[in-house]
Amino acid sequence: MKLHIVMVEPEIPQNTGNIARTCAITGARLHLVHPLGFKIDEKSIKRAGLDYWDKLDIEEHISLEKFLEKYPPEKNNMFFATTKGKTKYTDIDYSKMDEVFVLYGKETKGLPEWLLEKYLNEKTIRIPMLPTLRSLNLSNSVAIITYEILRQHNFEDLQEISTYFD
Repeated sequence: MKLHIVMVEPEIPQNTGNIARTCAITGARLHLVHPLGFKIDEKSIKRAGLDYWDKLDIEEHISLEKFLEKYPPEKNNMFFATTKGKTKYTDIDYSKMDEVFVLYGKETKGLPEWLLEKYLNEKTIRIPMLPTLRSLNLSNSVAIITYEILRQHNFEDLQEISTYFD
């Protein structure tokens, strides 16, 4: 199974660094959709990614439109993570999917409204939370959904028993 984490116009380098580390450690491909709110070579993003940056499977896209041309939602198992989502992320059966794309929007605005309106009823997913609070930190949201998808694939290709101290 190939998992694609797609960050649409991320703004905070520390979040992207944390997400990059999650992608590197799980084997997920990280897609960065420009414009970015930072330079990719900033010390803060490398610091947040620690020594995992060189182990990252990364693909950059000049715009969301170009990304969607290359990977059309209608032809891919693609989901849009948003607080406005209609379906809980755990209600999707990812286990039969060989490839999964999950898109996340920028920290201050989320995914574009036109995209959500187009796919609101069929491809949006959400993490349940209290109605009085806005949202989780972006890197936490990515980790939660990533590990649910991996769990449904029985953590295929991931080490389940620690050998670090053996």
